[in-house]
Amino acid sequence: MVAHFRLTQFLTLLPLLGILLLVDSAAGQTPLLRLQRSRATLNLETNVVHAQGYGGLTDGKSGSVFNYPNSLSCLVVYGDGKYVLEKRDETTVGKPKVKLAEGTLAPDDLQHLKTILDDEALKKVPMPKPPDFPDDAVTVRDIESIDAQIDRSSTPQHFTMIKERVKTTAATGMDDYLDNGAPFQKTLSPLLKWFEALEKKSKSDFKDSKPEYCVPMNIG
Repeated sequence: MVAHFRLTQFLTLLPLLGILLLVDSAAGQTPLLRLQRSRATLNLETNVVHAQGYGGLTDGKSGSVFNYPNSLSCLVVYGDGKYVLEKRDETTVGKPKVKLAEGTLAPDDLQHLKTILDDEALKKVPMPKPPDFPDDAVTVRDIESIDAQIDRSSTPQHFTMIKERVKTTAATGMDDYLDNGAPFQKTLSPLLKWFEALEKKSKSDFKDSKPEYCVPMNIG
């Protein structure tokens, strides 16, 4: 039987996926929004993960059990509309390609974002527990995550949605799809569409860069 994974175990895997957190680039400013989306093709064997823990994979001791690529888009927006958008693609371990775009949202665009963030349903989105693996899971084929932190004055709102495709021993031969964000899909849709539109709009502004504004997530 494959042990069910806990959130702390998943977070230990995040450096392997190239998940990054944006750091504050303007002293004294609290970002209005941090948003990051990651995708990774892994083919992680769950029995190997259970035996070694994610640390062994992160340290590169079991490189034969997973495949790349992985990709990441991360965004930080400040209250005055200034933003930094960074994209990272890594098809070979340790050799990421990073591009960066910076700019300032037009007043209408900034107000549109604030209206989305002020939606009462979005304010109530909690940090969901990670997906539970089925007992017959044998391989994690790929993972997609959405991580958001929204400035709510006294208490920042933070949630992480995880979607996984898992191979099982079921006779059907069909993969299982696990998604702890499914109940919030409709609520999150306006924010994700806004994010995708900004990515598309900024396409011509991207320049080759080093991960200056993004640093590996500190798992602790």
